[in-house]
Amino acid sequence: MDAENRVVLNVGGIRHETYKATLKKIPATRLSRLTEALANYDPILNEYFFDRHPGVFAQCRSPLTRCLLVGQVLNYYRTGKLHYPTDVCGPLFEEELEFWGLDSNQVEPCCWMTYTQHRDTQETLAVLDRLDLDTDKPNEEEVARKFGFEDDYYNGTVSWWQNTKPKLWSLFDEPYSSQAAKASGRSGALQNNGRGRRAEESCLVAGSLRRQSRALSRAKQSSIVGIISVFFICISIVSFCLKTHPDMRVPCIKNVTVQTAFNGTAWTLDKFKTNPHDAFFYIECVCNAWFTFEILVRFVASPNKKAFVTSSVNIIDYIATLSFYIDLMLQKFAEDVENADILEFFSIIRIMRLFKLTRHSSGLKILMQTFRASAKELTLLVFFLVLGIVIFASLVYYAERIQVNPHNNFNSIPLGLWWALVTMTTVGYGDMVPKTYVGMFVGTLCALAGVLTIALPVPVIVSNFAMYYSHTQARAKLPKKRRRVIAVEQVRPVARKPGGNGPGGNGGNRGAAQKNRKESMGE
Repeated sequence: MDAENRVVLNVGGIRHETYKATLKKIPATRLSRLTEALANYDPILNEYFFDRHPGVFAQCRSPLTRCLLVGQVLNYYRTGKLHYPTDVCGPLFEEELEFWGLDSNQVEPCCWMTYTQHRDTQETLAVLDRLDLDTDKPNEEEVARKFGFEDDYYNGTVSWWQNTKPKLWSLFDEPYSSQAAKASGRSGALQNNGRGRRAEESCLVAGSLRRQSRALSRAKQSSIVGIISVFFICISIVSFCLKTHPDMRVPCIKNVTVQTAFNGTAWTLDKFKTNPHDAFFYIECVCNAWFTFEILVRFVASPNKKAFVTSSVNIIDYIATLSFYIDLMLQKFAEDVENADILEFFSIIRIMRLFKLTRHSSGLKILMQTFRASAKELTLLVFFLVLGIVIFASLVYYAERIQVNPHNNFNSIPLGLWWALVTMTTVGYGDMVPKTYVGMFVGTLCALAGVLTIALPVPVIVSNFAMYYSHTQARAKLPKKRRRVIAVEQVRPVARKPGGNGPGGNGGNRGAAQKNRKESMGE
């Protein structure tokens, strides 16, 4: 009979009926190995029960809306095409496919882009974890593991320095984090949960309030350290720029003996150079004293010395601070060295201290990560820009030589490279312009090509920034406390006796069948 060739599948309370031959189409999967000896087989209802997500196995709308079964897993057996349901989260879909023994790489090309979006999201979240943008502070056990005194923490032998080192690191490396108050409030709540007597509740609450008060004071101190650090960075940059202004420099004058008209001698004053005002020197001394102190404290309190030394932002900080001391030594011991201005050029590395602001601003971290993630697009932009510059520089060079042009500015192709760069980037200084009609036509094409070349990769970069920023905002609003899911011990399968009216036979009671139905989660 046809009924003997059919099988009933109960997935998440929704019954589906298909042919056994349909489930044999894809071998080595869970549904292709169904037998009545399985624990999730119900002999009374003559069905296999699986406590899994019904929306992945087969989408079913409410009966009031004309129940529409658009199978995903089951439809894969029927048609051989695996489609991705848009109302199911990607990781959940992968877990369900793994449970049914199906390969996730068999998703159809029309759904592949939508299906793989969750992988991009997971990569983005992993990047944000590395950027350490989350405001939730790790607990004491995680701090002990991070700083390498986990054994002392479990033994209760944490020294004063081991207790102070994480505080110093949080104070100077995470200056704006008010995480201490959250951690203190969390630890106070855990202690309150461990007490049951009303007589001790008031003492516990008072202790928790005192801890929160101390944590808030530490958070204020961290904020003050952050403000001081940003203040010195800004003052150092402003001082470095202002000391080059002519009104902020002091002339260096020396006496020069000159020969007069009547073979006599006279002396005059000559201004041979200018130096910055002495006030800038004292300002830089104070700023670099703070930077040196900050580097030493962060190095001593860092949990990983190798990672601290090799960090790109810290390397910039070392070189910028060291350049001040090298400049100071050169002014004292090599003041009369020729070409001393060339040595001063290397002090421009102090401008790079602006990258230190990334430690104080999550927006700057996101911006830098955006450029890092958009490296391929930026490389492609530079490649097409260089290609266009070379092409249009060559074209304008020969275009200006076709007609008589006594005021030709394009005497060589290298000079045309500068004009093509300025034109393609839509800057247009006007120092070099084509004078012939053919040259003007080449300039028009160069400007249009530059606009298109620069505009095409910009949406990709903006999209990456919006993606990182939106995920950061979502993580900030995400509740830190999650309800724990208790792992329930699975029901052991009950052996069925062949025949008879026992609990395991075909005429067994309904309670045994219900127990067998619960085994579907383990299957």
